[in-house]
Amino acid sequence: MQTLVIGDIHGCFFELQALLEKAGLGEGDAIIAVGDIVDRGPETPQVLDYFRQAIDARCLMGNHERKHVRAARHEVKLSISQQISRQQWGADYPAAIAWMGGLPLSIELAEAVIVHGYLEPGVAVAEQHPSVVCGTMGGDKILRERYARPWYELYRGDKAVIVGHNNYTDSDQPFIYNDRVFGLDTDCVHGKRLTGLLLPAFRMISVPSRGNLWGQVRRTYQRPQVVSQRPVYSWSGQDDQALMQLIEAVRQANERLLRSLQASAYYAELSPRLQARRYAAEAGKGRFATLMQLARLGRLDLEAGRKIVGDPREVAGVLGEGGND
Repeated sequence: MQTLVIGDIHGCFFELQALLEKAGLGEGDAIIAVGDIVDRGPETPQVLDYFRQAIDARCLMGNHERKHVRAARHEVKLSISQQISRQQWGADYPAAIAWMGGLPLSIELAEAVIVHGYLEPGVAVAEQHPSVVCGTMGGDKILRERYARPWYELYRGDKAVIVGHNNYTDSDQPFIYNDRVFGLDTDCVHGKRLTGLLLPAFRMISVPSRGNLWGQVRRTYQRPQVVSQRPVYSWSGQDDQALMQLIEAVRQANERLLRSLQASAYYAELSPRLQARRYAAEAGKGRFATLMQLARLGRLDLEAGRKIVGDPREVAGVLGEGGND
């Protein structure tokens, strides 16, 4: 008997079918998706229907499924990818949420433990925090605050671990660490590949993506244009001087944060995309943090500052967000 464990599908139904065909599964074989089967891709409803109906297929709860469920309880707001999925489902959305709400956080096989996101080192699978195993930003924060090294370097469990969520190689190739941790997210929805792992042989298989499907979906489901009611303010020379002081404070904060992050070997090993996520988590929220992001990208100038701050009377308030007088 074989088990095919599949990385993040993200609404790519045709790639899923191609991978299943390539795997050549037979009667008695099983299929497990690591989660994040929904959002971003063009066929989210079809992918979910497949796992909802197939008797030989199971699915874990990923951070995208979890966000739909939590948003239905008014705990969080849907991002643009989830809003698009809601449009794709239409009247079937409540049924989809009900099904996603019943997904498990982990599956343990004879050969491996499977979760969507991470495993906290030294913590039993049944006692893992949901944010950690689902791979949410809250889970990222827990691991970042408790450990100076990546979780997979600290894993000492008896079984192999199979995860999705992050493309650790930032390529179309899966992540394999010491033949103990297997990362299957290879960014199919962004134009790379859909990857699966056949157990018990631990044999990788993959199929190519049709292209940058998330980019195509975003262009198809554009948000309706809303005429902004925000007033346009006039900036005087004195206002711009105050704004330049703010910009200098932002640049200094950006440099301090980058130095702190770059001092960590863990940060240096992350892909550029994951480094950006780590930076955003540390910078926090608000206009000061938004300006820091622009500084990190080298895009912070007077024009960008005026757009973010909006009202010149609020420069001091934004400066205060950064802990400056």
